[in-house]
Amino acid sequence: MFEQVPELYDRARPSYPSALFDDLAALAQLPERARLLEIGCGPGKATLPLAERGYEITCVELGEQLAGVARRNLARFPKVEVVNADFESWQPERAEFDAVVAFTSFHWIAPELRYARPAELLRDRGNLAVVWTKHVLLPDGDPFFVEVQADYEAVVPDDPKTRAAAGGPPHPDEVEDRSEEIADSGLFRNVGTGRYLWNVTYTADEYIAVLDTYSVNRAHDDETRERLFSRIHRRIEARPEGTVRKTYLGILNVAELL
Repeated sequence: MFEQVPELYDRARPSYPSALFDDLAALAQLPERARLLEIGCGPGKATLPLAERGYEITCVELGEQLAGVARRNLARFPKVEVVNADFESWQPERAEFDAVVAFTSFHWIAPELRYARPAELLRDRGNLAVVWTKHVLLPDGDPFFVEVQADYEAVVPDDPKTRAAAGGPPHPDEVEDRSEEIADSGLFRNVGTGRYLWNVTYTADEYIAVLDTYSVNRAHDDETRERLFSRIHRRIEARPEGTVRKTYLGILNVAELL
């Protein structure tokens, strides 16, 4: 679904806080010239800040067009390679990576391979770093995200995501990290976790652009998606400031190979 809108994905999706990358490097004890393997780099949102730190990075991206956008965005980094392939079956000429990293992509890997496959590709005591983002709402957050549920109820009331979102986004404290899942894998031990909050303010057009990159919305037919987006766009434009403020929670887990 992301392959349908690669340029929009590149333009609309937010980046990650710089502190997250600092903590990742520290927790994984990455050497200065670390070799990284990135799962599902998309257009290179997280790859770019890693490349700027001087790492040698191999990115495995399933989407052909997304891989093309990533190559363009990372062209000035000769130590970065973007491979258009299926991560589950891809075989590198040389494995033994210092770290395998995944930014908002780990959940797309088949559950039985999420930990087994990275374990095969890491050097001894190498690290797996998993980052994902969640839309959250603080007590002083923007009430728009509770109010807008009325638009989802009106257009897609039977969508499981609509029912799950009743009441608005969760408080950050309600969102758990992957420590327990990592331990249950039997292949890694969690060595550190980081949690990062940041706000992004969107105009109506900018927010609709972000919504148009989410798989749950891409799964709707064109007419349904247009009706939903039109209602949300009007709701934002009717606000005095004409914007919405979205709070993102990023969670980092770094785990060492046993």
